[in-house]
This record gives sequence, structure tokens and C-alpha cells, in this order.
Amino acid sequence: MGFKHVALIMDGNGRWAKAQNKVRTFGHLQGSEKVREIAIAANDLGIEVLTLYAFSTENWKRPKDEVDYLMALPDVFFKKFLKELMEKNIRIQTIGELEAFPDSTRNVLLRAIEQTSNNTGMILCFAMNYGGQREIFLAAQHYHQAILDGIISKDITLSEFEQFLMTKDYPAVDLCIRTSGEMRLSNFLLWQLAYAELVFEPCAWPDLTADHFKEIVLDAQKRDRRFGGL
Repeated sequence: MGFKHVALIMDGNGRWAKAQNKVRTFGHLQGSEKVREIAIAANDLGIEVLTLYAFSTENWKRPKDEVDYLMALPDVFFKKFLKELMEKNIRIQTIGELEAFPDSTRNVLLRAIEQTSNNTGMILCFAMNYGGQREIFLAAQHYHQAILDGIISKDITLSEFEQFLMTKDYPAVDLCIRTSGEMRLSNFLLWQLAYAELVFEPCAWPDLTADHFKEIVLDAQKRDRRFGGL
């Protein structure tokens, strides 16, 4: 059975640039270009949701000039690729707290979401100002408030609690790929990755090709997924 939801930790842009004697922002630019290639490859595979870890709640700790560059990248990306994504029937969505972003960045994202809202193909979800622990914390807060407001009872199931998560409308994550050789989740989709297959790919994000991505997905689909059973 094909995977419905694939998540990507797009790691290694800065180190990739440094290895070529370029500034870190050059790596981020090349990394944003790679999003288009991998998104189309995922769409070709029939994946329903591709979630990309684009900006974490911890990325604010980076130097201001790098953060400012990352804030400008969505505009560059969508000006260049939105037309093609529309032609592919791909729908743009986000998870995370966009309120923290500058108006210009937030408006670019909201426009892309609106312009693709009638598309019925793969969802390309950007995790922006997103952290897995923060998401679960906010879900618990909203659950508590719903109890106080008399909307729900205290006795709910796990699947009912998941309706308070940012990913409530998405299928469970089947596969998470992290590039650049680091072997950790870095606060990404901690709830959703409970039974996901994990692949830690040594190449940097800008070096990941569409063919290699497809190979990773197809190989992972061959794994025996028992979800705790036999």
C-alpha cells in the first residue's frame, strides 16, 4: 500500500553552502529550489500530504540576517513556482503559528493558501514557526478550554484528542526523511511520528534528487509495518 503522508526535515543547507565556499543563505536559496522538485516527485508517487519542516520555533535563535533571509524566501519561492504547482493541482497549506512572522511573509503564505484552496491534489504543507512540543502543549490547552466551555467531556479517545492538533485533517505520517546525516527528530511532528518509518539520509537537502527521493519512499514502503502487533 502506498504512503499517504510523508514528512521531510530539510537539513544541511548551510553546511552544503559552506562546503562550496558560499554563504549560508545561498544554501537556503538552493534548498527552496529543491522543494519544487521533491514536491512534484511526491505528487507523482500519489502521496496525499507532503509536510516540510521549513522553519522551526527554535530557528529564531539564528543570526538576524539569516532569519530575515528566510522570511523573504517564501515570496521568492511562490513567485517562481506557484504557477507550476497550480498546474499540478497541488494545494498549499501550513501548520505552525504564522502570527509571529512579519506581515509580508505571512501575507505571501496566506495568498498561496488561498490561490490553491480549490486544488484537489496533493497537499504541500509547510511547517512554519512550528515545534512538536509546542503543538501538543497548545492542543492540551485547547482541550482543557473545550472542557471548561462544556463543548466536550473529559472522557475522549486518542483519535478525538488528535482533533486538537494542527494536523487534524491529515492522515498519520507514514514516513519521515531527514537529510544531511543527523539522526534526530528536532522537535518535528512528535505526536504524528509515533509509528512512522524513519530514514536518515546522508546527503544534504540541496543534493537530494527526485529519483533518490522516490527510491527512498518505495524502499520504505516494503518494510513490514506491524504497529506494535505481530
